[in-house]
Amino acid sequence: MRSSKMLPVAILALVAMSSGFVVGAEDEQALIKSFGSAKVSLQQGLTAAAREGQPISAKFEMEDAKLQLSVYTAKDGKYAEVIVDYTTGTITKAAPITEGDDLVHAKSQSAAMAKAKTPLKDAVDKAIGQTSGARAVSVTPDLKAGHSVASIQLLKGGKIETVAVQLD
Repeated sequence: MRSSKMLPVAILALVAMSSGFVVGAEDEQALIKSFGSAKVSLQQGLTAAAREGQPISAKFEMEDAKLQLSVYTAKDGKYAEVIVDYTTGTITKAAPITEGDDLVHAKSQSAAMAKAKTPLKDAVDKAIGQTSGARAVSVTPDLKAGHSVASIQLLKGGKIETVAVQLD
C-alpha cells in the first residue's frame, strides 16, 4: 500500500522537474538566440554600471521575452539593479533592491566581493582569455570554503558553459 501512495507523489515530482527543465531550456535557447543582438559586452556593462556603485554581479537575461543586461551594484550598504542598454552601453534604469530574493542574492554577492581582490570585469576577461571565441553571459560571485569565486557563464558555439575564476 505504501508504494501505491508514493507513486502519485513521484509522478508529480517528475512532472514538476521535467517542466522546470523545459522552461529553463526554452529560456536558455531564447537567450542564446537573442544574444547576437548585444553590441555591448558583459564587461562593458560592468564598467557602465560602476557609476551606480561596485558591481557585484551581472547577467544577460530574458525579461518579458526581451534581452536585458542587468547588473547588481552595492554602494554605502545599499543595493541596486542597474539596467544597461545592450546596444549602446548607457544606463537606462537604476532601481533600489530592498526586499525578497533579490536582496538576499545581493547581500550574498556583496559579501563575496568584500573578500575579493579581483574585480568582476577582470575575472570575466580572464575567463574569456582562457576560452577563445567565447562571450560572457553572466558573472556571479560566491564564497566557497571561505574563498571568493566567480562563476562565469560563457557562450561559445551555441552552447553555454560555466567556468570558475578565483577572486581572492
